[in-house]
Amino acid sequence: MYKKFTSADADALRAVVGADRLFVGGEISEDYSHDELGGVSRMPDALVFVLSTEEVAAIMKYAYRENIPVTVRGSGTGLVGSAVPVEGGILMVTSQMNKILELDEDNLTVTVQPGVLLMELAAYVEERDFFYPPDPGEKSATIGGNISTNAGGMRAVKYGVTRDYVRALTAVLPNGEVVELGSKVVKNSSGYSMKDLLIGSEGTLAIITEAVLKLLPLPKASVSLLVPFKDMKSAIESVPKIIRSKVIPTAIEYMSRDTILFSESYLGKKFPDTKNDAYILLTFDGNTDEQVERDMRTVADLCLDELGALDAYIVDTEERKKSVWNARGAFLEAIKASTTEMDECDVVVPRSKVDEFIKFTHRIAEDEKIRIPSFGHAGDGNLHVYICRDALDEKSWKETLARCFDRMYAKAEELGGLVSGEHGIGYAKKGYMQHQYGETQIALMRGIKAAFDDKNILNPGKICY
Repeated sequence: MYKKFTSADADALRAVVGADRLFVGGEISEDYSHDELGGVSRMPDALVFVLSTEEVAAIMKYAYRENIPVTVRGSGTGLVGSAVPVEGGILMVTSQMNKILELDEDNLTVTVQPGVLLMELAAYVEERDFFYPPDPGEKSATIGGNISTNAGGMRAVKYGVTRDYVRALTAVLPNGEVVELGSKVVKNSSGYSMKDLLIGSEGTLAIITEAVLKLLPLPKASVSLLVPFKDMKSAIESVPKIIRSKVIPTAIEYMSRDTILFSESYLGKKFPDTKNDAYILLTFDGNTDEQVERDMRTVADLCLDELGALDAYIVDTEERKKSVWNARGAFLEAIKASTTEMDECDVVVPRSKVDEFIKFTHRIAEDEKIRIPSFGHAGDGNLHVYICRDALDEKSWKETLARCFDRMYAKAEELGGLVSGEHGIGYAKKGYMQHQYGETQIALMRGIKAAFDDKNILNPGKICY
């Protein structure tokens, strides 16, 4: 059992951060009780904004001694309740730890605090002719949150995911001890990779307070290609064949006409083409216009000549790029705005099984008589499937949602997939992950958790508990 938070505890936190960065009880906005989707909710007893590793360490030393649970939050853009304080206690917000500390041009690294936003980091390094490849759809997410969920995004098919770009971490353990994990070196065979345990751990093992990230030289040219197909089956089946063409696109996204129309309505802007049922959106980048043009033409010809594409629209001007990619970036918010409530299934399946899984969601939608729009990263099999409540009453919604999730996660497992591709497990999806992984793997996870956090005070109730 955790200690009940008291006024004496508030005084102790105030001594660390001052009165202006601590809020307790009724002073806390309801916004801090949930993440972006809002399906998991619990108010913290105390809300504290931290500015430094030293403040984080001092708070954790106190919380460890007093046995008070602590949950860490960045921008709150998560979708599975990872940053929700389900046991109450202290909610520690790192969004004000938002400094870019160093750009090391010789070692191609940038050192940042966890509250730096993805869009801020991308703009900063691009202005200096560098490139940070991870590109999750939520650009206002923090780097700390991206690392904590091992976020991927649209460029993962070519460049990989966040884990591939984390060289070193400074972190605070649950007992308040500060550790330095990893380094700027390119290769490392020095024992267990403790750094990699923290990546994707959703704040359950330690609190990240600095990160050294790998950069690449900025590609000099890029172009996108929008390819319409008569149906989703034809669109999805084209993806493995595109990849086998020996051209590796930067991104391969799939989208349906319905989802595009949601985005048009939400943004109030027209998409270049909405008359077809399914689309593949590809991007190519490289160091010369000639190389990028050659890759794009190879794929366009393949789609038109062999894969049944109805057309191939080159997206090469800034205006067209903004039109297409702004629409793609708004899909989540557009679907959210189209319904009264929704929840997400963020499975990842082998690329060859994407079409089968999407068709299965259509079958569920027919069986349950509800809307289940989707979009996702066709290049790496990560699907974003949304169950929409619309006019369902509360009881019917909960029952329908449970049936849909049970069928979808079972199908993903049948197809050789996993519960989450990039949004994490948190609180909402832990039952499905535990069922899929089984007792042995969950016991191993709990052993790792206990080694880091013997009192289970850091983000309790998530992932493996």
